[in-house]
Amino acid sequence: MVKIEKRDPVLVVILSIITLGIYIIYWFVKTKEEIKSLGADIPTAWLIIIPVANVYLLYKYCEGFSVYVKKDNMGPIWFLIALVIHILIIPIIQVELNKLAEA
Repeated sequence: MVKIEKRDPVLVVILSIITLGIYIIYWFVKTKEEIKSLGADIPTAWLIIIPVANVYLLYKYCEGFSVYVKKDNMGPIWFLIALVIHILIIPIIQVELNKLAEA
C-alpha cells in the first residue's frame, strides 16, 4: 500500500504556478497513486498526454477521490468542479488527503 503523504495545499498551488504547471503533473501522478492504493480504479497516468483520454483520466481521478477519500459519491460534481476551477480543486483534494495521512 502506498503511504499518503501530507503536503501543504498552498505550497502545492504555489509550486504549480512557479513551475508553469510541471509540478501539478507530478502532484497529480503521486496523488493518483495514493488514491489508487485506497482501492480506486484509476487508469495509467500516461493518459495525461493524450487529448480526450486525459479528460477520462481526470473523471476517473475525481470519481476515485469522491468514493475513497471524500466518501461522498459525488464524482461527477467533483469532475465538473475540476474542469471549471482546476486550480481551486487542488488544495481541496490535498486537504482531504492530508486528513487520511494523519489517520
